[in-house]
Amino acid sequence: MARRPGSRVRAKIRVIEDSSQAARSDYLATEEPLEVRLAAGAERKTIAVTMRTPGSDFELAVGFLFSEGILAAGEDVLSIRYCTDPDVDAEQQYNIVTVELNARSLPDLKSLERHFYTSSACGVCGKATLESLELRGCPVITGGPRVPAHLLYSLPDRLRAAQGVFESTGGLHAAGLFDAAGDLICVREDVGRHNAIDKLVGWALLAGRLPLHDCIVVVSGRASYEIMQKCLVAGVPIVCAVSAPSSLATSVAESFGMTLVGFLRGQRFNVYAGQERVVTESDVLTGPVVAEP
Repeated sequence: MARRPGSRVRAKIRVIEDSSQAARSDYLATEEPLEVRLAAGAERKTIAVTMRTPGSDFELAVGFLFSEGILAAGEDVLSIRYCTDPDVDAEQQYNIVTVELNARSLPDLKSLERHFYTSSACGVCGKATLESLELRGCPVITGGPRVPAHLLYSLPDRLRAAQGVFESTGGLHAAGLFDAAGDLICVREDVGRHNAIDKLVGWALLAGRLPLHDCIVVVSGRASYEIMQKCLVAGVPIVCAVSAPSSLATSVAESFGMTLVGFLRGQRFNVYAGQERVVTESDVLTGPVVAEP
């Protein structure tokens, strides 16, 4: 097989500052396509092509399949492998992942309505409605941890400290999974926000950690519909973003009992939904509203 692509590549650049210039080298975050194939028995089907940063590809594939309702548990997966077909260009073999189901035939994929072609920027387009989540039977999230505001303040810095590839490229999003004490459980990086979440959810699925009812997810960018949808399916009660949420992301949080925090920077953040899970000093003085178990 071909050499596995790395998560960063070196590039020659020219740095222009004031009236001077200098040649130097720099690292760029790698962006390459990943084709996700689904197999069961003698059947095979390509269901996704996404632009991603190589690394944790198997987690990305199963995380995507779980988020879209194709997988229900880790036991549904018989095997995961890169492409070894002799008719495939060797340079692309690490850009194709086949997930083989523990079943005799492929499930009914008509509910997906089409093949999924995504980009690192926008994620899966379409189907972005609350009705689609309700029809899938996604339950409202109740309970979950109640966390002090000062703990949330610390999470972006903890996430950044764990971003190894970002430190050398400055070009990656990250998704971090934290416990209720603020300890980092897992972090994944990618050029796409939704890919980072899929990698995180895929890790949890393969590790037998789902649902993530006692956890907090922090994303390095904005909170979109896709971020909230994927976290909802994984059972995440608290989602924090260092940037803004979209209107539809806020609607998902409100409709499904999730806590959504945005603009989490320094000693400040906004709560867009699920205030009852965030404890402030004023709550301590006046008495908190306790989330139902």
